[in-house]
Order: sequence, then C-alpha cells, then structure tokens
Amino acid sequence: MGVRQEKEEMVSSIREKLARSRSVVLIDYRGLTVAQATRLRRRLREAGVEYRVLKNTMVRLAAKELGLALENYLEGPTALAFGYKDPVAPAKALADFIKEFKILEIKAGVVEGQVVDAAGVKALADLPPREILLGKVLSGIQAPLVGLVSVLGGPMRGLVYAVEALRKEKEVSAQA
Repeated sequence: MGVRQEKEEMVSSIREKLARSRSVVLIDYRGLTVAQATRLRRRLREAGVEYRVLKNTMVRLAAKELGLALENYLEGPTALAFGYKDPVAPAKALADFIKEFKILEIKAGVVEGQVVDAAGVKALADLPPREILLGKVLSGIQAPLVGLVSVLGGPMRGLVYAVEALRKEKEVSAQA
C-alpha cells in the first residue's frame, strides 16, 4: 500500500467520523503530561466520546469535503473529541477536565454539522443534563394543560354550585 493510499484512507476515516458525530470538539492539548493524557482519555471513553490526535492536514481535507470551515482552527497541535450519541458529552467532559487541571484549550467544535467557536462549545458544556432539560420541557407543557383543566372546570363547578343552591332552595320551600 502506497503512502498516498494510506493518506486517502486516513482522510476517508476522518470524514466518516466527522459525518457520523453529533458533535466534535477541537482542542489544543499542549501541556498535558502522559498521566493527564491517560486520565483524559479514560474520562472521555467513560462519557462515550472518542478522542483522537490527528494530523491537521488530514482533518482539513476531510472537513473541506464535508463543507466544514475548520481551517482557521487547525493550527498547532490539535486533538478531536467525537461524540456519537450525546452532542453535549464531549464539551462537558472536556470542560470538567479543564476546570480541574487548568490545562487544554478548546479551539472550536462542530455541533450537528455547524461549526461553533470556543465560546459556543463552552455554552454547550454549560447546558444542564438531558434529563433536566426534558423535565423542564415537560413541566412547561404540563403547566398550560393544568391551567386549561382549571379553566374548563370552572363553569362546571359553577353549574354544580347553582344546581346545589336550587336543590336547597326547593328543599326549604317544600318544608315550608
């Protein structure tokens, strides 16, 4: 197998990972010790995130094929964290690692096919967990429904009170 063919296969592999990922975070990994890199890889793996150090030129070619404008972020050492299931997982795991060790720099990311800058990735990391977001959405849906039931129940209560008052009035008039 020639060098050119190996490079083409590498670009194809990266393109497939970028296309399949719900989110990707690009980081500058300078300053990591071997122990820290091992710890980072373990945390990312536990979060369901694939972590790869890839050549910028290969990532640039793969991104270009997908129409992703990442060329401005592919300077210096770059590692990519691919999130295939949860789009928030790579950003959260990396943000937690950065808070703890004060190492790494988020360069940019790709979320659902859209390139975002470092601030966008940090905002993604600050989102509450999926379960809490779903709970908020459900409570938001439930509140108007409870109000609607109360509003619809109001006339019925009024009717029940009116019928009860008539019954009592007839009862009193029948006894007199």
